[in-house]
Amino acid sequence: MSLKAVILVGGAQKGTRFRPLSFQVPKPLFPIAGIPLVEHHISQLCDLSNLSEIILLGFYKKEELNEFIIQSEKKYNIPIRYYQEEESLGTCGGILAFKDKILDLNPEKFFVLNGDICGDLPVTEMVNFLSEEKNKEGLILTTEATRDQSVNYGCVVADENGTVLHYVEKPTTFVSTRISCGIYLLRPSIFNAIENFKRTSGNEQIWFETDIFPEMASNNSLCALYTQRWWSQTKTAGAALYANRHYLRLYKERHPTRLANKEKNNCIIEGDVYIDSTAKIHPTAKIGPNVSIGSGVVIGPGVRIKESIVLSKSIIEQHACILYSIIGWGSQVGCWARVEGTSIAPNPNIPFAKLDNKVLFNNDGRLNPSLTILGSGVHVADESVVLNCVVLPFKELTSSFKNQIIL
Repeated sequence: MSLKAVILVGGAQKGTRFRPLSFQVPKPLFPIAGIPLVEHHISQLCDLSNLSEIILLGFYKKEELNEFIIQSEKKYNIPIRYYQEEESLGTCGGILAFKDKILDLNPEKFFVLNGDICGDLPVTEMVNFLSEEKNKEGLILTTEATRDQSVNYGCVVADENGTVLHYVEKPTTFVSTRISCGIYLLRPSIFNAIENFKRTSGNEQIWFETDIFPEMASNNSLCALYTQRWWSQTKTAGAALYANRHYLRLYKERHPTRLANKEKNNCIIEGDVYIDSTAKIHPTAKIGPNVSIGSGVVIGPGVRIKESIVLSKSIIEQHACILYSIIGWGSQVGCWARVEGTSIAPNPNIPFAKLDNKVLFNNDGRLNPSLTILGSGVHVADESVVLNCVVLPFKELTSSFKNQIIL
């Protein structure tokens, strides 16, 4: 049985809520827990022994992804192809445009994953489940949300056997607390439904979520697998830090050698931490929990970093403190400076609560408390405080700032 996977990576015009981090690299290549976001998908898909090819589909120029693809092909020993859409055709329209590429080598099934999700993906369980459902054309991975949050997702009603009875994308009223994870496993026969919809509707833009899945639910050709594993979206820059925390936890469970320790890194480590092998960290620095440090980073004496991502070639000078922040590429934080944001996480007191992708401003026009994010090449002066701010690239901060977007 041969399998393929298609990852929908979007394009530069789609990642606006991820700014200023997406100014430097395409959103799918933003490093979380030491590797690009989309590589976490690739790594988990490669656990499937019969996966023959991975296809990336989006609007980025090929040269933006070429180096990553070459490195990933070598690392995972699997063909990875990128196909560029000329215009937005929807989640289905893009799949249809490259039908021949997807069906080359006659895969029995193929995955479709939205590139802006993250999680502990039960890909093997999905394959096994659909293999048992011979009369189903597709499978949706689902999870649980709160009643209030469910209307922000695709809502799924399924029977006790997993057959989807009803699917509504972002309903205006409550339908179900069972939501789609944006990960699908499909049989090639799905193209018949897509082509039929295009022929009868005349639409060029076609969406699984609004056009195909509701029709499949009505004829009982769609099933759903429920998971309680960790899953989230990475719509905003702040969500990347939440994903970082959970990917580090997965490293601890499955790839503990990827994590830092005092013997290997010669500094004070607390909790789950990733440190690139080229980073230079003073022995008196205290790092963690839930911190990722990129290549070429220099961290001075007495530095404290917690719940943060420090991107490559940044310099953190002596006794600086960084909490709940993302430090952009090549940025510099001065001596005794403090860069701090507000923790972002689902409400721990509400079962099945998901991360809220809040807008930058509240109804009063004030900035919502969130992470502090420094774009690339930002310099924070000695002994200054940057609290709950978003700083665009290449800014020189000579004083303290609080609750601002610094343009």
